[in-house]
Amino acid sequence: MKNSKKLTKKIVAGKYKGKTLQLPSKTTTRSSKAIVLESFFNTLQFDIVDATFVEVFSGSGSIGLEALSRGAKKIYFMERDREALKTLKSNIAQTDPRACEVFGGDSFENIDQVVSRLKKVKTKAYFYIDPPFSIREGMEDIYDKTMDLIASLPLEVVEMIIIEHMSGLEIPEKLGAFSIKKSKKFGNTTLTYLQDPNME
Repeated sequence: MKNSKKLTKKIVAGKYKGKTLQLPSKTTTRSSKAIVLESFFNTLQFDIVDATFVEVFSGSGSIGLEALSRGAKKIYFMERDREALKTLKSNIAQTDPRACEVFGGDSFENIDQVVSRLKKVKTKAYFYIDPPFSIREGMEDIYDKTMDLIASLPLEVVEMIIIEHMSGLEIPEKLGAFSIKKSKKFGNTTLTYLQDPNME
């Protein structure tokens, strides 16, 4: 018998604090750990106010919606899985749908649309990239494709890139126009921050 108990998590801080977000089943997406999320938002808490945020591989949208709650002005969500998309849209409905835009479908294909949208409005964004771990079936080349995606991003649309990844993964010191600013390890998950090396 299938366990019908819904997985949920709450928005931690900001104007939507305490709102309950549904999570898709663990077989389709992997939710970011609370400690990882806390570290990320402690690092960028003031920078994301009034910022634009892109959550690639959004799943339930919990990172983007947390950013929205903490003052980001526009969030672009990217997700391929149908069940996750449904969950994502119902989570967005609890916050501010006007500040959110969803790109359903393959993130590797849709990234160009997001980049052109950012160029059009002349805005730089924080890109949070949390691909499925490569140990999942069918995901063996996910990290190679993710590195290519990052290297292809034009400097003019990027404030910073944050990758949530398996700790064993070696991220190249330089990817396209971006260099590693710092990495922080949380057990088997690591957050790596990349930026234009000329930016302070």
